[in-house]
Amino acid sequence: MGIIVNQNENRSQLQEKLATELQEKAKKRAIETTHVDGVDDMTLLENTKKTGSLGWLKVVIGIVVLLALVWVASKIMGN
Repeated sequence: MGIIVNQNENRSQLQEKLATELQEKAKKRAIETTHVDGVDDMTLLENTKKTGSLGWLKVVIGIVVLLALVWVASKIMGN
């Protein structure tokens, strides 16, 4: 326990310098990088449209069809 305390108290000048440099580089990258993925969000959404009011119905129909296929497959495998 005493060794750990001494190591934390005796942080070298090199470690301090490296930590400061890494923090500066991280700040610089954060400022320079406005778009992380490189895509302008406005151009990404240009040719899209909102889902209609019946979009949930497509999901429900998809689930029902999937369940029907599973049921049919279980009947075929059972016989």
